[in-house]
Amino acid sequence: MSTLPADLRVLAIVQAGGQGSRMDVLTRERAKPALPFAASHALVDFPLSALAAAGISDVWVSVQFQSSSLDSYLAGGRPWDLDRTRGGFRRVTPEEGSGTAHEDGFSHGNADGLFRMREAIRLEDPDVLLVLSADHIFSLDLRAVMAEHLEREAECTLVTAQIGRQEARHKMVVAHDRRGRVTEVWNKPSRPRYGTVATEIFLYRPDVLLEELDRLRRELNRTGEDTHDTGLGDFGEHLVPALVRRGRVYAAPMTGYWKDVGRPQAYLQAHRDLLAGKVDVFDHPDRPVLGPAIPGVPGWVGEDGELVDAMIGSGSRVRGRVVRSVLGPDVEVQRGAVVEDSVLLSEVVVEAHATVRSAIVDRGVWIGRDAVVGAAPPGTRVTDAAIALIGQDSRVGRGTTVPPGARLEPGSTT
Repeated sequence: MSTLPADLRVLAIVQAGGQGSRMDVLTRERAKPALPFAASHALVDFPLSALAAAGISDVWVSVQFQSSSLDSYLAGGRPWDLDRTRGGFRRVTPEEGSGTAHEDGFSHGNADGLFRMREAIRLEDPDVLLVLSADHIFSLDLRAVMAEHLEREAECTLVTAQIGRQEARHKMVVAHDRRGRVTEVWNKPSRPRYGTVATEIFLYRPDVLLEELDRLRRELNRTGEDTHDTGLGDFGEHLVPALVRRGRVYAAPMTGYWKDVGRPQAYLQAHRDLLAGKVDVFDHPDRPVLGPAIPGVPGWVGEDGELVDAMIGSGSRVRGRVVRSVLGPDVEVQRGAVVEDSVLLSEVVVEAHATVRSAIVDRGVWIGRDAVVGAAPPGTRVTDAAIALIGQDSRVGRGTTVPPGARLEPGSTT
């Protein structure tokens, strides 16, 4: 384990984001970090587990949308040993009436969100501010990254990953020299020159961060009006480019699997990667992925059931065929039913002889006998537009066809 100063004060902020609109019907009634992954975890488990493994106990979780959907799951930070008398876990939500317009209310991007928390950060007075997103799958030795950050006397460290240039269009693209010093960043470029991107894990020197946030706010609001939107937006728009110009921003490469699962295609692909053995996040005994224990009996496969490259959660019962799919807790696949290349979250019933392909099915959904949901060719790489999304507590009638790319709102009946 990397050696850090014994008196190092670290504050971590997990940005759990807004509505997560790219996930469409799956985040209508839940915060995106509450989305399940791998049958027994939620997305928020990954940053919180990385922090717990690094011994970081002062953790704030910033939630703006459907915060109640996370509250019971987070349990005051108990599953990650963050429930402390002093410090520990803190949930941060938007407030009205606590300050000026650009301090109150909902933020407009992750840099804007930090600006609204700047006084609380200043009072906490950490030596290192660690900011993580809550919709990524990863496992990382944060102590090693912090040690490198301090050794370099960095004002900001970006954890980076290599991805395809097509996907890089949606990210902050990073260029750095041989020593890892970042020389330029591009925020969501239409034609990326590189596939090196920021993973939305950032380490900041707090005094420099707060200084730049205040300076940028003044620069972006030359009129001096007390407007609600600071204009700071996301990190890649103004903050990180400004820090790069100061010359002490460094890149730290992600050492294992990393994926932003904020879109349906990426979420489904991450589960496919898991089943293909490409996801190493559960392979580190020194960095276990923690979360609330899910009660229930073990999953069961009947005499007529068949699992091929599949994973099932506790309490699930399979009498049909499940291929390259992940079933959450208490899912029932009846005799003659087929589930392929799909993720079924929890308490889903797939009746006899129904077919589900290339779909993400939310909790509590009932799919009637002989129904067909989605129909992309088995095993193919599908786009967001081709994945069927079924909102929670929906009912797909017997013999009904739900085409590829369909979106059923929560509580729908077809």
